[in-house]
Amino acid sequence: MSDFNSIADRAAAATPPAIARKVRGLSDRAIAWLFIAPTIVLLLAINIFPLIWTVYLSFTNYASNRPNRPVVNVGLKWYQDILGSPEIWASMQATAHFVFWTILLQTVIGFGLAYLIDRKFRGHAFWTTVILIPMMLSPAVVGNFWKFLYQPQIGLFNYIVSFFTGIPPSSFEMLGSVTLAPWAIIIVDTWMWTPYVMLICLAGLRSIPDYIHEAAEVDRASRWRQFWSITLPMALPFIMLAVLFRGIENFKMFDMVMLLTGGGPGSTTELASIALKRQAFEAYRTGYSSAFAIILFVVVFGLANVYVKALNKVKQR
Repeated sequence: MSDFNSIADRAAAATPPAIARKVRGLSDRAIAWLFIAPTIVLLLAINIFPLIWTVYLSFTNYASNRPNRPVVNVGLKWYQDILGSPEIWASMQATAHFVFWTILLQTVIGFGLAYLIDRKFRGHAFWTTVILIPMMLSPAVVGNFWKFLYQPQIGLFNYIVSFFTGIPPSSFEMLGSVTLAPWAIIIVDTWMWTPYVMLICLAGLRSIPDYIHEAAEVDRASRWRQFWSITLPMALPFIMLAVLFRGIENFKMFDMVMLLTGGGPGSTTELASIALKRQAFEAYRTGYSSAFAIILFVVVFGLANVYVKALNKVKQR
C-alpha cells in the first residue's frame, strides 16, 4: 500500500500545476466521462462510420474490384432493383422459412427441457451439462460433424431414419435434395441452439417465487391449471426474450449454411446473408450489396423494435 501511495505522490508531483487545478475542479461525473470518452469514440468509429459509409455506397455505382472507376450517383436504382428482383425475394422467403421453423422448434423444445430440469430430479445437474454441450461447440465443428452424419452412404442419420421408417438409407440425401436440404439446416441449428433457449427459459422458471405455487396448491389448483395460469404467464417474458435473440441471430445466419449446403442445391438454401455475400464478394457489386445490407438492417431493426414494444407490454402486466 505504501508503494502505491508513493507512486501516486510522484505522479501528482509530476503533473503540471495548470492541469492539476483543472482536474481538481472537475466533478465526479465529468471525471467519469473523461475516462469513458475514448471508448465511446472508438465504438462510434467502429459501428457508426461503417453504417454511414454503407448508406453512401448504396447510392453509387462503386465496385470494389474497380476502385479507379469514377463513382457515379445512381439514386435509388439499387433499391428498386432489389425490391423487384425475384432472386432476392426467393432468398428472403428461404430466410423466413428458416427463421420461423428454427424459432418454433427451439422455443418448444427448449422450454420443455427447461420445465423438466426445473423439477430438480436426481441427476438433473449432470443432464443439464450434457444438454449444453452442443452450444459450446464451434459452428465449424458442428457443420462438419453434421455434414458427415448426413452422408447417404456412411452417415448415421440416414440409418436412424431407415431404422424407424424402413426407407433404404441410400434412397435419400438430406443435403442434396431440394425438399430436404432446408430441413437439414433447421435440424442442425435446432440441435445446436436449443440449449441456449433452455437456459433463458430455465432462468424464467426459477424466478417464479415458490409461495405462488404453494398458494395455488392450497386452493387445490391442478398442475395443469398452475402451468397455464402461473408458470407460463410468468415465464413468458423470458420466452419472448429468447425468441428475440434467436430471431436476430438466425436472420443473419451464414456460417452453418455455408458449411452444410453452400446455399444449394441450386438456391434452395440461399439465405439473405449468402445472397448478400455473393453480390458483394463474388459479383463485386458493392453499391448493390450495400443497398441490400441497408434493406436487411431496416427489416431487422423494424421488426425488433415492434417486438421489443410487445415484450415491454407483456412485462408490465
